[in-house]
Amino acid sequence: MDEVVAAARELANAGRWERALALLDAAVVDPPERAALDLAAAEVALAGEWFAGSDAGERLAACGPESGWRLDFLRVQYDYFQLLHAEDELRLGPWGKDPAAIADLGRRAVALRERADDDNQRGWAEMCLGWIADNLRAERQVAPAHYEAALAVAGRDGLLAREALRHLGDHDYDDGDFDGARHRWERATELGAAAGAVPGTLSQQFLLAALHRRTGDEAGAQALATEVARWSAAIGATRLHARVTAFLAGADPLAEPEHD
Repeated sequence: MDEVVAAARELANAGRWERALALLDAAVVDPPERAALDLAAAEVALAGEWFAGSDAGERLAACGPESGWRLDFLRVQYDYFQLLHAEDELRLGPWGKDPAAIADLGRRAVALRERADDDNQRGWAEMCLGWIADNLRAERQVAPAHYEAALAVAGRDGLLAREALRHLGDHDYDDGDFDGARHRWERATELGAAAGAVPGTLSQQFLLAALHRRTGDEAGAQALATEVARWSAAIGATRLHARVTAFLAGADPLAEPEHD
């Protein structure tokens, strides 16, 4: 069963979300082991939602309470995504979001950090707190400390280190430190590739394309973004593809919170 979950996660990292879900659904296990597969399916569906716009709600609802910290973490991520992409009529806060929902999400992220069993869980909870500060509360000065805390405990978790470096580079970029942003983003690209994270690596390449444009290399920006557009379309990463297409038409992908 552990091997099935590991294989499904690798497929999801590669952008094969439907194939990963099919593998998990087809696995024949005893009822006590089904909970672990349901949790893995929710994780896969959430990744698919982020890049392809599908909905992970039903998969999360199928998970039982015995899933513990991991399920609560996925639910925080899911609710964060919903707030980030909330419909116009719900936009009330700093980035146009519901302040009561943001406050509740922040409390839940703090609880994740307090309940964490190890450094890895604490690191991902710190990432949640950074995302919320950056992209829902517009507290840009608060977020980097959370990313630094996540990076400090990332250890062998390349995806956690990648996520922290990605967002720290975003702050370097906003502060005009383009060399710092390039260094962090190039390292984040390497870590994502080493972990087999195809859509994540493409999204990181997209940020490097934006950096090329910002530093005056429009030809380099267009060449890199064109390849990211081609790849993201091929794997069905529709949200990323839409942003890259807009970038190629002249839009600034770093003008909005949460840079895909």
